[in-house]
Amino acid sequence: MPELPEVETVRRGLVPVLEGRAILAAEVRRPDLRWPLPERLAERLAGRRVLALRRRSKYILADLDSGESLLVHLGMSGRILVSGRILGAFHRDHPAASPHDHVTLEVEGGARVTFNDARRFGAMDLVATEGAEAHRLLAGLGPEPLGNAFHEDYLVARLRGRDTPVKAALLDQRVVAGLGNIYVCEVLHRAGLSPRRRAGRIAPQRVAGLVPVIREVLSEAIEAGGSSLRDYRRADGELGYFQHAFRVYGREGEPCPRPGCTGRVRRIVQSGRSSFYCPACQR
Repeated sequence: MPELPEVETVRRGLVPVLEGRAILAAEVRRPDLRWPLPERLAERLAGRRVLALRRRSKYILADLDSGESLLVHLGMSGRILVSGRILGAFHRDHPAASPHDHVTLEVEGGARVTFNDARRFGAMDLVATEGAEAHRLLAGLGPEPLGNAFHEDYLVARLRGRDTPVKAALLDQRVVAGLGNIYVCEVLHRAGLSPRRRAGRIAPQRVAGLVPVIREVLSEAIEAGGSSLRDYRRADGELGYFQHAFRVYGREGEPCPRPGCTGRVRRIVQSGRSSFYCPACQR
């Protein structure tokens, strides 16, 4: 599933295409994705101007001049692709329709924005822009890891006394929004913490030290356009490249990349998810 860097990369790719532009026409080709789509979705989008594109956790919100916001989640295999305009140095013609193209937007200026989702685990909703944070998918989320509300004192307080593994604590979207399996594995390796460690037993100084590492990993991943492992593509259809910088994720059996460490990357399963770490240097 795309994590914060992938969703932020898609948002940034859509800004020059959508922000400040009108949606000339919309086509909705099925009644549902993971959940039923909003009633009269095409009608409510057509003719509206996109005032702003923003991200909350792993969700994109397009604020419209109607006072509603289109909320989009990519799910496991969702892609938002742009065609019909200059993207950097390239012009992408409109492709032939795919059976998995579920929502398309014709945008002022000649662009077409297509939501494609083979497995249909993605989601779309229309919500009132004012008070959108109270939406059922957003209401319980913790602070953004790149925002001011996420800081050392906050994380120390949230992890104090928790008897869950630190990896599970960081994956808890109520603690910090947008972190997923890939980036937590990478963060814990850089911080030298085992994913098995009980969150409440880690010294406050080491918990505090996670905050700059989280920001560093996410910022590097966004710069690289996210990580493409299976279905993820940027808005221009290209792959992300951060997977080439993984230190431990997906590298079971390989030598630990930490200078001076002689360990090898191990894979374990925690709560049904693979954790990759070096048992020699992550304690």
